[in-house]
Parts: sequence; C-alpha cells; structure tokens
Amino acid sequence: MRFGIYTLDDFDVKGKTVLCRVDMNQPVDRASDSLKSIQRITACAPTLKEMSDKGARVVVMAHQGSDIEYKNFYNTRPHARVLSELLGCEVKWIEDVCGPTARDAIRNMKDGEIILLDNVRFCSEEQTLFELNLKLTHEQQAHTQVVEKLAPLGDLYVCDAFAAAHRDQPTLCGFEQVLPSAMGRLFEREYCVVSELMEKPEHPCTFVLGGSKISDAFMMMETVLASGAADKVLTGGLVGQILLASQGKEIGSGTRGFIEKSGYGEFIEKAKGIYEKYADRIVLPIDLAQVVSGARVEAEIGAVPADFDALDIGEKTAKTYREIILASKTVFANGPVGVFEKRESALGTEALFHALADTEGYTVVGGGDSVTAAKQFGVTGQLGYICTGGGALIRFLTGEELPVVKALRHAAKAFPKEKKA
Repeated sequence: MRFGIYTLDDFDVKGKTVLCRVDMNQPVDRASDSLKSIQRITACAPTLKEMSDKGARVVVMAHQGSDIEYKNFYNTRPHARVLSELLGCEVKWIEDVCGPTARDAIRNMKDGEIILLDNVRFCSEEQTLFELNLKLTHEQQAHTQVVEKLAPLGDLYVCDAFAAAHRDQPTLCGFEQVLPSAMGRLFEREYCVVSELMEKPEHPCTFVLGGSKISDAFMMMETVLASGAADKVLTGGLVGQILLASQGKEIGSGTRGFIEKSGYGEFIEKAKGIYEKYADRIVLPIDLAQVVSGARVEAEIGAVPADFDALDIGEKTAKTYREIILASKTVFANGPVGVFEKRESALGTEALFHALADTEGYTVVGGGDSVTAAKQFGVTGQLGYICTGGGALIRFLTGEELPVVKALRHAAKAFPKEKKA
C-alpha cells in the first residue's frame, strides 16, 4: 500500500478477473482507422502485461474522445491492434461496453487473456456532460449501468488512468465502491513523481506555466507559490499575456481580443492580485512575437503596437527563461508558451524544451501539448519524467484531492487486504 491506496503488490491476481481502467485517449486518424500517437498506450502496457503474465483475466476499459472532444470520439479497435503489437499477444477487441456481448466475452476468458472493451463513453453515464450536469456521488456511480453490469463479473478493479484521475465518472470512481481496488504501475509511478514534486522538490525549483487551461494554471500558480514549492514561475502563452495585461502592459488588440473571446477576461483581475503578492517570484515575458504575412515579428514590452496579436514569447524572453531553467535543480513544465505547431511561432517553446533537455536539474513535463512538443523538438529521451496526465496533474498540483484517488482510498478502507498465496 502506498498513499493509502492498494497496489498490485497487495493482490494475487492468478485466476482472477481484473477490471482495469486505463487512459489510452489519443488523436485519431479516421480515414485510416488508426491513431496518430501511441504514447499513452505504451505507458500503460506494462501493467497489463504484468497482470496477464501472472495469470489474470484482464478486462481493459478505456475512453476515446468525448461528447465535447467529438473529433476524436471513436471506437477502441485501433487501440486493441496497438496493444497486441506492444504485448506480443492477441488483445481481443469487443464491440460492446457492458451489454450481453461484453459480459459473455468476460465469462469465457481464460487465465492470461486480455480483452479490450469498446469506448466506455459510448455509455451516456460516462460522458462529460453527464458528469458535469448530474454530479453523481461515488455511491450513486456504483448503481450506474456500467458498474452494475460488469462488477459482478470482476474480482478486482485496477485503475491505471492517472491522466483521467481528475474525472468523476463510473468507470473511474464507481467500481471502488463495490470491489477491492488497486492502482496500476503507471498510476503509482506518476502519483509518486508528482507527490515528490510538491512535497520535497530540490531547490531552486522552477515552474514553467503556459498553455490554455487558464483557471487551473492560476490555481496551481497560487498553490506552489504559497507552499514554497516554487522559487520561480516562468509564464508564457495566455498565462503570461493575462499577467502582462493585469499590470497595464500593452499586449495588442489582437491578443486582448482573443483573451476576451475565449472567456478569459475575468482572470485579468485575479492575475493582478496574484502578481502583486508574489511579484518577486513570478517572471513575465519581456518581449512577444506575432506573425505578419508569414514572417515572425517581435516587440519588447513597452513598445508593443496597439494592433499586435501575440502568438509566442520573444527571443529575449526565451534566453532569460533558459538561463533560469539551467540554474534550477528541479523544473516542472506544463503547456507550451506559444503556438508551437507553426514554425514562425515555435521559437519560444522550442527554446524552453531544449533548455529542459540541457539542464542538469530534474525535469517533469506534463500535459498533452507538452508531450507533443517534447516529441516534436526531439527531446523526449532527455527529460526526467513525462507525465501522461495534463488536467489531472494540474489539479493535483493545486492541492485538490483527485476524485479517483479519493475512490481508491475508500476501497482500501472498505475492503480487507487480500493475503497473497
């Protein structure tokens, strides 16, 4: 047991049916019925292999896209193919989630077999709008269709989906109410990494915050500054632009227009209060970049034209941030500092990721866009740890107890520990 949660070391899974929730959500290429990335599948594969090798009957549950992220709302057939290749054995894809076909497939499994059920979010109770509007308690989630249909067929529930640990849905928080439960190896590893990042980072510790999850970013900023975990917070992207606006700096009508249109204008006043309290530890961009007629154009803060439309931090800011990162013993980075997908506005993010690769300090990178950037700039193998979670990681670093962690801790208290044979 770790962090008040059972691990796989606490259970003998031989001959047991294990319902295992993972996060294999990846960008989809519908035309070729394939995935554009397999990073999350690769990350959870060791847990599945370990249980299979120990003789468990492994029933894998996963989501792909959602009712909100509809462009990637797809079946899990491509995931089964990838898993089969990674594990070197057939992972049967079941075109059902909790209906008769799925239940029959589970009943007919043999020891060591692995099956992958279809996208759990094809069930309405697993969808984001269902979660946000109904706000079911964990006890109520135990009485949803997916849990009531599948739980009687399982001996153990394992959650290896740290990337989805901030979600409050039945396949993530419902099974723990009715089955002995444990965290998988990926979940355990990521929980350890982020816990140490918050509790005992080696100083100086620097946080690099960018991206577009503004509410979470400012919550995290306040938490790590108030706790003393962060010695410096380097800001970029919308986070940096909002902070600059809060200090009355000209960021350009295009930049301000995007902030307002995206519904982030309310954060300008909040950012003002945070900066006034922690000005000595928050580092703002000293220049910005926009793209005009396909060419990159930079402007220093204080000389930004009124019609500017910022898409990146400037070269001077990137150089300053690099120096701070290289002098740090611990660096956490979440979110790009510019529109790195386009060459003209990628300089800032590329410079920072190369700094993360070059520093002798321990680096932790989290969030889907950050993972993509690390791969794009060829530094994946030079980073200390890449966390599969974005939203979950940010919520954890705000000090909030994640719903899945709460559910797993409940299971540890509700069900007596099984003695291994």
